[in-house]
Amino acid sequence: MSAPYVIRGSVSLPEAELMWRFSRSSGPGGQHVNTSDSQVELRFDLARTEALPPVWKERALERLAGRLVDGVVTVRASEHRSQWRNRETAAVRLASLLAEATAPPPKPRRPTRIPRGINERRLREKKQRGETKRGRSGRGWV
Repeated sequence: MSAPYVIRGSVSLPEAELMWRFSRSSGPGGQHVNTSDSQVELRFDLARTEALPPVWKERALERLAGRLVDGVVTVRASEHRSQWRNRETAAVRLASLLAEATAPPPKPRRPTRIPRGINERRLREKKQRGETKRGRSGRGWV
């Protein structure tokens, strides 16, 4: 594995808490495709980890509730032929998933008002368009 995978700031995925599982991939391969375990399944116990700050952990558990099985988040990778590249892909995918799940909520939108001038111009143009259409009718022609 390469350097630690940073989630955000100084928080990174602890190597000791990552659980790896390998199996045969159904993806592309060569002569040794039936003998190599290139598919990677990476599991991270989000409910029991101490690597994340408590606020981040709560936020992630809430946002990833649909993906969790007993508090464990699972990521699979089988795009590449080599196990090593699939390990890299799975770890990066997990780090980005956790970064997105632990991100602070966006600022609430402050409702804005339409400026009076714009509203008056819109109504004036509406009135003018109505007059144009009313002038097209055959009424008044005797």
